[in-house]
Amino acid sequence: MERTVTVEPEAGLHARPASKLVQTANRFDADVSIGRADDGDGDLVRADSMLSVSGLNVGHGESVRVVAEGPDAEAALDAVCDLLTSPVEEADESGTDEGETHSGEAEDAP
Repeated sequence: MERTVTVEPEAGLHARPASKLVQTANRFDADVSIGRADDGDGDLVRADSMLSVSGLNVGHGESVRVVAEGPDAEAALDAVCDLLTSPVEEADESGTDEGETHSGEAEDAP
């Protein structure tokens, strides 16, 4: 099974979005691969490898092809594609930064 989607997180597939993608891919009994939509099969990388995913250097607004095989292929494809097409990661990053700021404020306050 495969799908082509446009990457929505502002950070593209770098840092936190790549980490979330790898964690998501690892939750399923399926082999998930990802690559640029315009590249051939030879340029797909395993979605369970942080180094491989972030090494694609895919940015916001670029199209990627996601391929999944195995018993949970459809569910894995759904979850990975939902993650890629949702700008939710931006809110997660803001929430983390705010959390760090609040922690700092709490430490400075007393």
